[in-house]
Amino acid sequence: QVQLVESGGGLVQAGGSLRLSCAASGIFGIATMGWYRQAPGKQRELVATITRGGSTNYADPVKGRFTISRENAKNTIYLQMNSLKPEDTAVYYCMYGYDYWGQGTQVTVSS
Repeated sequence: QVQLVESGGGLVQAGGSLRLSCAASGIFGIATMGWYRQAPGKQRELVATITRGGSTNYADPVKGRFTISRENAKNTIYLQMNSLKPEDTAVYYCMYGYDYWGQGTQVTVSS
């Protein structure tokens, strides 16, 4: 059974930084992983993805501010979020292989 456990969310002031982590267990290979987010009243949207080979893709609103990375040996991905803005406030979800999702971690950015 695949399990994704996120950590690192919290409350931060605008301009601050947070680092999210997602540890995967029960997986059967190295697949594309990534982060999505969902703000209140909005649909879930892509934040960033990273392939098994390390190729990355970012949504336009986070380009230049967020960095996704992975440690395949630990089945873990990270999301370094810098220069946070109030509009980054959302529940952030970890994704594995586009089929599995974590429970989400809240990120709140105050103005």
